[in-house]
Amino acid sequence: MTESAAPHVPVLLAPILENVAPVRGLWLDGTMGAGGYTRGLLEAGADRVIGLDRDPLAHRMAQDWAGEYADGRVILVKDVFSNMDAVTPASDGVDGVVLDLGVSSMQLDVPDRGFSFMRDGPLDMRMGDSGPTAADLVNTLEEAALADILHRYGEERAARRIARAIVRRRAQAPFATTLDLAGTVAANLPRQKPGQSHPATRSFQAIRIAVNDEFGELVGGLQAAERALRPGGWLAVVTFHSTEDRAVKRFLADRADTGGGGSRHAPARETRDPAFTVTHRAISPAEAEVAANPRARSARLRLARRTDAPAGPVDRRTLGLPDPVTLEG
Repeated sequence: MTESAAPHVPVLLAPILENVAPVRGLWLDGTMGAGGYTRGLLEAGADRVIGLDRDPLAHRMAQDWAGEYADGRVILVKDVFSNMDAVTPASDGVDGVVLDLGVSSMQLDVPDRGFSFMRDGPLDMRMGDSGPTAADLVNTLEEAALADILHRYGEERAARRIARAIVRRRAQAPFATTLDLAGTVAANLPRQKPGQSHPATRSFQAIRIAVNDEFGELVGGLQAAERALRPGGWLAVVTFHSTEDRAVKRFLADRADTGGGGSRHAPARETRDPAFTVTHRAISPAEAEVAANPRARSARLRLARRTDAPAGPVDRRTLGLPDPVTLEG
């Protein structure tokens, strides 16, 4: 596998560090990637950072930079971030959690990973190194399940038409490459107009989300962060599309809610101690950051601070996330 030499810039790192200052103690970077947030936190004053990522490429890349820091300052863990509380070594929790959601530039930049429809490569799309690939899904799932994935996860209005075309084409030969799938999707949508995104954008997003259970991970990761953070600890989440941002916003609103209230239109709810204090509105990147890193354009940062209230459950539907699609052929 060819690893990209392109720089990987951590989005909205400066406002994170500015708003949580002073950075101290043990932090957890739940989406380590190329290490931008981990290194930023260490250089800002964190004593130690747990670099957590399911991607083996992230851990290979970490061998090039983790040695720059004293022994024990970087703790590398290969796992999904929904398990962060289980892999946290400190029994009394961590002082901060940073999550950068979605696919990373280093994954998009490597054609062999199969994330991009702009370069030909194996139809993989896995953020880790286990589980079914995108090729497995598009070549085996029933038409209805494929349509559900495209509609629920990609908000693709032509989901049924595209799913039907995929099933019809795979009967002739299975899909094996990114450009093969992208071509089939594009052939069943209106021609791309100037300034519009590629016709396969929504379909590739939807299949990637299904392959990596990204929405399930988001729900599990937010709850795991709540369990892992000690009182006063910071949660910083960077999102790149509206569905994720809405889910994070609703999670924090739910966990900062004290209950009570009630009116003739709605019954009173049991009062409770809030688990988080929301400290800021969503933060967008400054013009200078967007100019230097166009990937930052759609990013939103949400920050909250953990209280000493017990962690609690949250329902996927409360966060506005679609029901999961059963991945069975």
